[in-house]
Amino acid sequence: MSMDKPIAFVTGGNRGIGFELVKQLAVKGFKVILSSRDPKKGYEALEKLKDPNLDISYMMMDVDEQDSIRQSAHTVNEKYGRLDVLINNAGIYVDGDEKLITMDPSILEKTMRTNFFGPYFVIHSFIPLMEKRGYGRIINISSELGAMSDMSVQGTGAYKLSKLALNGMTQLMATEIKGDIKINSVDPGWVSSDMGGPYASVSPKQAAESILWLATIGPEGPNGGFFRNGKSTNW
Repeated sequence: MSMDKPIAFVTGGNRGIGFELVKQLAVKGFKVILSSRDPKKGYEALEKLKDPNLDISYMMMDVDEQDSIRQSAHTVNEKYGRLDVLINNAGIYVDGDEKLITMDPSILEKTMRTNFFGPYFVIHSFIPLMEKRGYGRIINISSELGAMSDMSVQGTGAYKLSKLALNGMTQLMATEIKGDIKINSVDPGWVSSDMGGPYASVSPKQAAESILWLATIGPEGPNGGFFRNGKSTNW
């Protein structure tokens, strides 16, 4: 198996940064599994990436559903027996201008389920595929809004808390992982996507480039860090 192409799995790969990550990983010679909860959108994205030189397949997975995650991990294990790169990109922002103290609690619950518990259960299910070979690179897509300093500024409370927790989990898991397995968190900046809107300053292509170096770092590379534009940043 070691001579085979490295395998990468990207959640929320049907649009925005996720779509670019899938594309750029495939260009780098990875076999990429593009995952999303909506098969129609997933297959449409796959169609746009059709190229005889790119090795990309689609897998339906809903990060809000533990059974869906477990089934996907089982399928990847059965089909490939390995996973080299895992990118937790799927995320939602549904706060609007609501204050945390007065918002419908279901907004916080929904946000945490997708943005925090989603990546947690995905890592939990997929990491055995990395552990059996003692190698893996996990990248959690976070946000500068997940920095502790941002908690003293009002607004987008559910989203902020979900990313703060994601950063904390990244750091904590880094202390637990054995072998050449690295887990890091990245702030891609304000990206012009469905979530970021048209006025954002960073293109999905630029954002993907600022993330993907972590997919191929060597054994001496960082672990448990939070990065922006390739540089370690405090959170």
